[in-house]
Amino acid sequence: MIASSRQRFSTRRVLAGLAFAGALGFLASAQARAEAPESFADLAASVTPAVVNISATQVVDEKGADMPQLPPGSPLDDMFEEFLKRHRKQNGENHQRRSSSLGSGFVIDTAGVVVTNNHVIDGANDIEVIFTDGSKLKAEIVGKDTKVDLAVLRVKPSKPLAAVKFGDSDKARVGDWVLAVGNPFALGGSVTAGIISAKGRNIDSGPYDNYLQTDAAINKGNSGGPLFDMAGEVIGINTAILSPSGGSIGIGFATPANTAQPVIEQLIKFGETRRGWLGVRIQNVDDAIAESLGIGKARGALISGIDESGPSATAGFKPGDVIVTFDGKAVSDARELPKIVASTPVGKEVDVVVIRNGKELTKKVTLGRLEERDAKAAKTKKEPSEQPAPEAEKTHALGMDLMVLTKDLRAKLQIKDSVKTGVAIVGVDSDAPAAEQHLSPGDVILEINRKPVNAPAEIVAEAKALKADGRKSALLLVANGQGQARFVALALD
Repeated sequence: MIASSRQRFSTRRVLAGLAFAGALGFLASAQARAEAPESFADLAASVTPAVVNISATQVVDEKGADMPQLPPGSPLDDMFEEFLKRHRKQNGENHQRRSSSLGSGFVIDTAGVVVTNNHVIDGANDIEVIFTDGSKLKAEIVGKDTKVDLAVLRVKPSKPLAAVKFGDSDKARVGDWVLAVGNPFALGGSVTAGIISAKGRNIDSGPYDNYLQTDAAINKGNSGGPLFDMAGEVIGINTAILSPSGGSIGIGFATPANTAQPVIEQLIKFGETRRGWLGVRIQNVDDAIAESLGIGKARGALISGIDESGPSATAGFKPGDVIVTFDGKAVSDARELPKIVASTPVGKEVDVVVIRNGKELTKKVTLGRLEERDAKAAKTKKEPSEQPAPEAEKTHALGMDLMVLTKDLRAKLQIKDSVKTGVAIVGVDSDAPAAEQHLSPGDVILEINRKPVNAPAEIVAEAKALKADGRKSALLLVANGQGQARFVALALD
């Protein structure tokens, strides 16, 4: 078939357009290639003098090889320990072992302030900073933080040191070039290059996980070293790797500079961290919970419990409130809130927007200090559990066996007195929605559909009422035996 002149003209236009588009694509590709660095040599030369090796040594007492392995704190353990001490003293033996670890760090102040990971120097009796010219200086710990795995050291140099500065890690984009410098496997001054592979990674290493992921080679000994952008600014602190072999497989994680800087500033100023504390237990809002609460799309952080001694209690927060804005910052999910609160100054009064019963409310709260809460919690002693007692009658509802929470049942299930009221779960059907939500015997239902319950019959009645209203799920507030509560949405049969 022969095409008409109009068809041939149209075809020529299409081909010309494709050729033009191809040319543009080629130019864009050429431009991208031109922007890629031909060499990292100049950058490496400018930043490497500020990167140091960290040698941390711990001196520990070592029991004799013939010492039997006994439970810690047992009378026999104490007896053998005392015997060995006398034996060593009589024979002039010194059974101490020096355990050393190597890591990386970098200088952020020419006067001698060095940053590294806390796990590099944790428990060390002696810390030495080794510079690129081979010189060594003893270091003292200014402060350290286990939650973000950071430590600040100080050395006393005879002359100003080379130093680097932090960049804005929020501006880093996936695909940007980065340079890692450090001390992998004690091979000091090693430089590796790669890109930002991902942002905001949570690897369950702490409450404030927000890692930059990179494929720049990071190995043992790189911990505490800097991750540079192309401007020579530190946008991350190399902290962890994912590796079944122990070596780099191209998945490394760096603490973002914007997460690390406030912590470092507090450690330098106070020798410790001073994080904001709201005093709530929170969980994510999934689609089922969002539907049960009538808040539309899933968002925010759902308050599942209130610390009675915390700021939130006096400010009027309640379990079931969904925090959507904190101090003017949007809260997308439960992971975001702890990071925002922790970075807010202690004692600051902030506005918090919550959704309660489908309506937005603004609460004012003055933040407390997280570290003070942690100190109080550490002093709390565990209460001894009581002996089991016989069961009472069971009621089956929502795929669970339920019972009144009596004193005897509390003792049998080892439920703490902090769980004052509720209905005890004593059995869960394996194929029920409750099992899928990981409810188990020993959990206690505190509320259904935001209404407190003390008897299984109340749960049965409320579940029937919800089903009659056409609701698809029932929202339960459930506490475990330790008193930690969470909301669970169970589908209604």
